[in-house]
Amino acid sequence: MKRNIVFAPMLALTFAIAIVLATTSCDRTPTFRIYVWTYFLPESIVQKFEQEYGVKVTMDYYASNEEMLARLQASGLWRGSSYFDLVFPSADFVAIMMQEGWLEPIDHSVLENMGNVDPRILEKTLYDPNMEFSVPYFYGTSGILVNTARVPNFEKSWSIFSRTDIGNAAGNKRMTMLDDMREVMGAALSYLGYSVNTQEPAEIAAATKHIINYWRPNLVRFDSEAFGIGYSSGDFWVVHGFPEIVFEEIAGNDELIRNTEFFVPEGSPAYIDSMAIPWGSRNVELAHMFIDFIHRPEIYAEFVDTFRFPASVNVPARDLTTATPMFTVEELYHTELVLDAGPAFELFSNAWFEQVRIE
Repeated sequence: MKRNIVFAPMLALTFAIAIVLATTSCDRTPTFRIYVWTYFLPESIVQKFEQEYGVKVTMDYYASNEEMLARLQASGLWRGSSYFDLVFPSADFVAIMMQEGWLEPIDHSVLENMGNVDPRILEKTLYDPNMEFSVPYFYGTSGILVNTARVPNFEKSWSIFSRTDIGNAAGNKRMTMLDDMREVMGAALSYLGYSVNTQEPAEIAAATKHIINYWRPNLVRFDSEAFGIGYSSGDFWVVHGFPEIVFEEIAGNDELIRNTEFFVPEGSPAYIDSMAIPWGSRNVELAHMFIDFIHRPEIYAEFVDTFRFPASVNVPARDLTTATPMFTVEELYHTELVLDAGPAFELFSNAWFEQVRIE
């Protein structure tokens, strides 16, 4: 279901915000509600937006796209009523929400900074290449983090999980992979030379067999929750995960930071999280203003510097960053974006839950 919504020009938009400021609640300050991934939006940026536009921003956090969509549905999304004004869904969920008609259209006439979005990233957003319903926020990837004091020699490849020698003298295993179907299946597909978005049953079967025979026997477990803590404590020496989580956990441990190497294998599955306005948002105008605010080069540079990300989406911001990123934009160009599995979802799901994840 596609809805046509006409927005006022920027002057009228500014006037509308002024009217809201003058008429809302007892403190006359409008509330703008953001629903975002944990560890993904710096408080300093939110405060700057509040100060510049005279609004109050509230933020709620989620740990998965499924959690995000379930809460939106509970707030009435399906009938065009959303408690939240802005969300940050990943590519496959943007596609789902677009198909169901659960997103407000993006009005480019009130946005000044969309030209800053990297065209090479937009080439990967086949689900919404013209940013009709979503605007890319960050293009990132998981990868492999290695404690080089414990594992000094290794190939920068998914093949590291085939090694039977990574453990202590008592034979305790020291490696984990994410408890995530598309991440792990995608890693195996990429390693075998296939697309992470394959629809071919034989390729999905080959990836499943490879995980079961060569990777799973060497893992402590599949872990998406405690891999950062486990790595920080020294229980895990090699983890498949998101670097920002690990570096958050080891902050202050200078020795471990020096001995930690992160790499992105060629062809790895990647993700893109976008800013999108849920159907029925009460503050569509403010949502547009926030999207445009994020893509100011200096604001985007502050965002990525906070987490030691590369400026993957915003090109001008790359000249303004000061922190050394954990991986590079060039590495991201050689990843493959995980898309909605479509007809192959059942094949992926059966392989993961009925074969790979059986204890």
